[in-house]
Amino acid sequence: MKKLFNYLKKSREELGKVSWPSRQTTINHTGIVIAISIAVAVFLGAIDYGLNKVLELFI
Repeated sequence: MKKLFNYLKKSREELGKVSWPSRQTTINHTGIVIAISIAVAVFLGAIDYGLNKVLELFI
């Protein structure tokens, strides 16, 4: 049990040393990640749709 408390204490100390980004930076980066995710989804969806139509020509 002592090891667990020691681990938690050390973890808390390390988290105090972390240089956390500002709220605005976090919001900006989140927006970028969402935009890229949507762009990749649209791109892959378009490729899937196109390949599906090409295969329908042969079937």
